[in-house]
Amino acid sequence: MLLQFQSALGLVAIIGIAWLLSENRRAFPFRTVIVGLALQIGLAALLLNAPGARDVLLSLNVVVVALSDATRAGTSFVFGYVGGGKTPFAISDPASVVSFAFQLLPLVIVMSALSCLLWYWRVLQIIVGGLSWVLRKSLGLGGALGLGAAASVFMGTIEAPLLIRPYLARMSRAELFMLFTVGLATVAGTVFVLYAAILSPVIPAALGHILIASLLSLPAAILLARVMIPDNTSAQTDAGEEAGFRFHSGMDAVARGTEDGLRIWLSIVAMLLVIVALVALADIILSAAPHVAGEPITIERVFGWIFAPFVWLLGIPWKECVTAGALMGDKTILNELIAYQHLAALPADALEPRSRLIMLYGMCGFANLGSLGIMIAGLTGMVPERRAEIVPLVMKGLVSGTLASAMTGAVIGLLPAF
Repeated sequence: MLLQFQSALGLVAIIGIAWLLSENRRAFPFRTVIVGLALQIGLAALLLNAPGARDVLLSLNVVVVALSDATRAGTSFVFGYVGGGKTPFAISDPASVVSFAFQLLPLVIVMSALSCLLWYWRVLQIIVGGLSWVLRKSLGLGGALGLGAAASVFMGTIEAPLLIRPYLARMSRAELFMLFTVGLATVAGTVFVLYAAILSPVIPAALGHILIASLLSLPAAILLARVMIPDNTSAQTDAGEEAGFRFHSGMDAVARGTEDGLRIWLSIVAMLLVIVALVALADIILSAAPHVAGEPITIERVFGWIFAPFVWLLGIPWKECVTAGALMGDKTILNELIAYQHLAALPADALEPRSRLIMLYGMCGFANLGSLGIMIAGLTGMVPERRAEIVPLVMKGLVSGTLASAMTGAVIGLLPAF
């Protein structure tokens, strides 16, 4: 009960932080805050505590296994034993031949192609359209913003705005900020299965939780964005029939999805290589500093100290806050992929199951420094005439996106054990 009260306090604190950063504190959107909170908590209770919800979540593990096995068939054919195929020699340590780049990360390419195919078949269009309708009716979003925000649950920080590219030039400053916040508070469908594959050994039904986390962060992002930049106009940008991706055939969708996935795969590989190297370099430099509590100072320990009070607000017991804070620091400064890898590698007694689940939800978003660069480059290319507005709004979106994902973690901490 005490930890649940802690999470409730965290929800109030996160909204309070957003209000302190607001451009107009007098224009506090009470209706949006109340509806957004009710929507987020209600969805969480329904999806996680309703009868049969756990069985549905666990059943999604079949999807992870199926897509992982299918991807491994492709990587084995293309890369041989490096991609998970049979080795031409005896293996004494199976873990030594596991290649992250050639066995696990290719899931991104497969998911990108599959997403485009599902869009061409109108499966994703129906889901996104329904979610967009809910957002328009409950939170009063304009058609273009509702469509872009709904698409962010399944698409990346560039793909979702690209879907409504014809309307970006006409959207208000507040609408743009809300779109950016939603994109940074959620993760794309191309990485759902990848993250689930990493977390499944330590968190049951990881895929279901990641799907729900991205969905729950949607109302949180809208709520916080409207608190930080209230919309002083009543005008809303409506979307017409022209919005959407154009594929000539199913094969065209697969080809273009594969091409996009390849770019994402290459970016992730390069990013991981550089980030791991820079962190190792920083740790080497910090090793020359005096030890603290008998242990050397590392980047991970520094992150833990800085973010410990923040993760305490999500409902993490104080004795686990330095460990959880290090994960949140990894997610914000580096990226959520590295944070999830570190979460999966923690000793079993480092975090309680409840704390692991809170951190899964609280870190499920693209709000990190690397994503900011990608978003700025992509969006200024789409609407170069609004570059002066986009750059500061995206930078501010790092804060709002981080707060929105954290708010989802606090909602999970608020719920009774499940």
